[in-house]
Amino acid sequence: MSQEQQQLIEDAGLLGVTLSEAQAVRALQLLDELSIWNRSYNLTAITERGAMIRGHLLDSLSAHVELQGTRIADVGTGAGFPGLPLALISPQRAFTLIDSVAKKIRFVTHAARKLALSNVTPLQARVETLAPAAPFDTVLARAFAALPELLLSVRGLCGPGTRVLALKGRYPADELAALPPGWRLEHSHALCIPGLGAERHILRLGLLAS
Repeated sequence: MSQEQQQLIEDAGLLGVTLSEAQAVRALQLLDELSIWNRSYNLTAITERGAMIRGHLLDSLSAHVELQGTRIADVGTGAGFPGLPLALISPQRAFTLIDSVAKKIRFVTHAARKLALSNVTPLQARVETLAPAAPFDTVLARAFAALPELLLSVRGLCGPGTRVLALKGRYPADELAALPPGWRLEHSHALCIPGLGAERHILRLGLLAS
């Protein structure tokens, strides 16, 4: 096992995620593919390898303990984060990765195929236009929009039991003060991403019982 793989496994463990050696290899392969595509398509501003591990892989995996159910939507997935790393360690769950930008969904499609992630469905769409037949169990969003805008955009994906998880930097007190009617903050906590010297929070939101 390489030192990079070992370090990733140890750091994921600090986030409550048990990574096998095979999963660590595939997670790092995802970054290899992202680096190759990024030369042509400018998918991410994070290009240094260590920063990619911290800012893409570990930051994504930090949401794992908060997932509920089996049908997960990642809105504004960009190059597939947090959805692809989470799908890699949760093969029993079905992930729909949504973005309106064609080149990003092309990369997600390529990466899912390359990593043999049969539980990933890439979808090019504006999330506010979607109306799935059944609500998702969990809706994920990382750097998608301010909370009021996010909740209005994902309303069509949600039912009474849907958990909306927002990955944020600083604690968004101002955004929480302006939540749309019918929504509430259920839980929040600060995240400590190994090696990432930036403030990170995860917020769990849900619809009020009618």
